[in-house]
Amino acid sequence: MSNPHLPAEQRRVVTVEAVIALAAGQSPESITTAAIAKHMNVTQGALFRHFPSKEAIWQAVMAWVAERLLARLERAAQGHHSAQARLKAVFHAHIGFVAEHPGVPRLLFGELQSATATPAKRLAQTLLQQYGKRLREIITTGQAQGEISAEVDCAAAATLFIGMIQGLVMQSMLAGDLARLQADAPGAFSLYWRSLRP
Repeated sequence: MSNPHLPAEQRRVVTVEAVIALAAGQSPESITTAAIAKHMNVTQGALFRHFPSKEAIWQAVMAWVAERLLARLERAAQGHHSAQARLKAVFHAHIGFVAEHPGVPRLLFGELQSATATPAKRLAQTLLQQYGKRLREIITTGQAQGEISAEVDCAAAATLFIGMIQGLVMQSMLAGDLARLQADAPGAFSLYWRSLRP
């Protein structure tokens, strides 16, 4: 909805949210600036007053996703003392984030498949690197506490964690049933955790 009195920063956030909403129902590469403007009930000229190009919009979207997802995962891990509790909280926080923003996985998968190294793709890659680093820290701590087998390869375990979520998301998207994501998540995490235990 249009509100001509929104401050510039808020207008940029509304634009990002419009892209994420549109991506929930269509392929990200088919989203045009005209479609974004129409969704927001503004003109393309108004849109380009806040972003110099479509690429700049996509970069803002990836920055929004990275900031919000990493902050949510960090909050989820806080207050838990065991590695199992921290990993489980992070896992379910990520699943919850996708359930709230179903357009995000489409945008991330789309950027990561891009043949060119766009600023948005670099942000998506950085997000995955930071996420993996945080998981490796939790796993290493769990090993030091005797909760996770010392034989577990931390990098592989972090990759598997993220890949497990991506697989669940992909299956729910293919089935056209987002509820399946949350229904299948507990069993997947339980199996993952059993693979880490001493």
